[in-house]
Amino acid sequence: MKIVMIGTGYVGLVTGTCFANSGNNVTCLDIDEKKIDGLKNGKIPIYEPGLTEMVIRNHKAGRLKFTTSYEECIPDADCIFIAVGTPQSEDGSANLKGLWAVVDTFAPLLSEKTVCIIKSTVPVGTNRKMLERLIELTGRDNIKVASNPEFLKEGAAIEDFTKPDRVVVGVNDASCTEVLHELYKPFLRTEHPFLSMGLESAEMTKYVANCMLATKISFINEMANLCDLVNADINDVRRGIGHDQRIGFQFLFPGVGYGGSCFPKDVRALIHVASENNMNAEILKSVDEVNNAQKEVLFRKIKTTLGDLKGKTIAIWGLSFKPRTDDIREAPSLVLIEQLLAEGATVKAHDPVAMENVQQEIGDKITYCNHHYDTLEGADALAIVTEWSEFRNPDFDYMKHKLKQMIIFDGRNLYEPQKMSQMGFAYYGIGLKGDL
Repeated sequence: MKIVMIGTGYVGLVTGTCFANSGNNVTCLDIDEKKIDGLKNGKIPIYEPGLTEMVIRNHKAGRLKFTTSYEECIPDADCIFIAVGTPQSEDGSANLKGLWAVVDTFAPLLSEKTVCIIKSTVPVGTNRKMLERLIELTGRDNIKVASNPEFLKEGAAIEDFTKPDRVVVGVNDASCTEVLHELYKPFLRTEHPFLSMGLESAEMTKYVANCMLATKISFINEMANLCDLVNADINDVRRGIGHDQRIGFQFLFPGVGYGGSCFPKDVRALIHVASENNMNAEILKSVDEVNNAQKEVLFRKIKTTLGDLKGKTIAIWGLSFKPRTDDIREAPSLVLIEQLLAEGATVKAHDPVAMENVQQEIGDKITYCNHHYDTLEGADALAIVTEWSEFRNPDFDYMKHKLKQMIIFDGRNLYEPQKMSQMGFAYYGIGLKGDL
């Protein structure tokens, strides 16, 4: 098929590349000339394991092209995927200005055969509004639109796309289902379901999925904080409930709160949708409030243990909101850094891929170290914020020589508390027995 992917951000680039890799002719379109020129030369604007190699290979094979011209690719397209950003507005709603600008631009070039698909996360009713808008702009009533929400995890996006748990599409015409099923067929050979439904149901599915996962994270974090107060161990509790098949273990790892481009934005967007429909989304509001509060837990532990932080140096391991990505949107590390600096502390930080993004965000307020051990030189304590693999089995004997004080605040519970105590470290995790 001839596919146009409008938007070369995280979702658009991964989706377009995977479609090209399965034999389709894909053109990725973006108005950012610098980004398009970079992609043509193998410069990938995001960090995602395996993506660079796949982009270069498919571009070289001629299946994956990059352009800034609508006229060049829209008229012959079988499918147009819209994957532009829908950032959060001040009131929590999704900002759709970019999406409507795209629709208005391609409408005059639209072929009767083309299916117009929104891949971006959008409020319920957006696809219906796009259908009405395209009918008005083209003067035709045979417009085909579809919702195709993405369920990609940053750091594992290619695996998620090529081996999906399910594919969800919302359609206004049965023929759209046939087109999209044919497109996704190569990725559904293991009998995972292709779920076709109404436009509004597909839009809602995306929000509800992310909000459910966010709820599990906030729930286990709140329980971890309660464990701190009653001298219970959240790791024991997590195992005790996780083996219940009704609950499971996924997204039940306590930590310093979720971040990224999806969960915070989608929870608040659904709160806004509920409010617009005269409903008070109490659970979702609590999820958001618990998560915001959780981002301050590590700082409180540091402050309680070290007291006055003025003149003290804190080492931070991990800046991205999760491992295997350079995404720092809503990252807990940024909240911790801001609090430490406000108290007069010096911060030295390392992250395998996200340091450049943090430097663009906050400048040189902190020291960026090329190796995670370098952050420990003269540090009064180490704070672990992101669970990168290289942090899981460090050389603790070497760390003892680097740290001024053998204190670790572990926001991801990477280490065994008893073992840390035997080695002489003061070790504080999230919800661990005997912890702060």
